[in-house]
Amino acid sequence: MAEEEEFTDINGNSISLDCQTHSAFCREFTVTSPKLSLRKVMVCTCFIWLFAYAVFFFTENTTVLSSAIILTLAGMMIHIHFVKVDHETLLIIGSLGVQLSSSYASGRESTIFIEMSKLKDIVINEAVYMHSIIYYLCILIKDPADPETVASVVPLFQSSKPRLNCLVHVYRSCQEILAQTS
Repeated sequence: MAEEEEFTDINGNSISLDCQTHSAFCREFTVTSPKLSLRKVMVCTCFIWLFAYAVFFFTENTTVLSSAIILTLAGMMIHIHFVKVDHETLLIIGSLGVQLSSSYASGRESTIFIEMSKLKDIVINEAVYMHSIIYYLCILIKDPADPETVASVVPLFQSSKPRLNCLVHVYRSCQEILAQTS
C-alpha cells in the first residue's frame, strides 16, 4: 500500500512524502525535494560569465575567462554530486533495524543502517535555527556501556527539512512499529 502526500519544507518549498507499507513490521518513507532548477543554473552561470567577460574587457587577460568557466563548471559538479539531494528514504523494519538513504542529483547514493538493538527511540526534536525554531526527526542511539543513556543522535531528513506536520506523520508510523517489536 502506498500513499503520497504534499508537504512543505522549513523554507516553504513543496516536498512530497511517499509512504509505503510493506508489512505490519516494515514501512518505507521517502521525502522528495524539487529537482534542480535549470533556470536558476542558467541565470547564475550567465551572471558569472558576463562578469568575467567585463573584467576581461578591461584587463584583456584571458585567464579571467578561463578560470570563470572552470570554476563555474567545477562548482556545479560539486553541488550536484555532494549537496543537492533528490530524495531521502527511511526504511524501518521492526525485527532488523532502520536504513537511511540519500539519493543525490548526480545519481550517487549514501546509505546508513542502524540495528534495532542499538536503537533507543525515534523522537521529534527541536532546534533554534537562525531566528526560528525548527523541528526534526531523529534516532536516539543507545550507549553500549549504559543502555539507559543516549550515546548519539542521528538526524533524519537533513536535506529536505520537512515541517512538523510531515514529521508527525512519519513519527507516528515509526512508533507503531517500535511498539510492536518491544
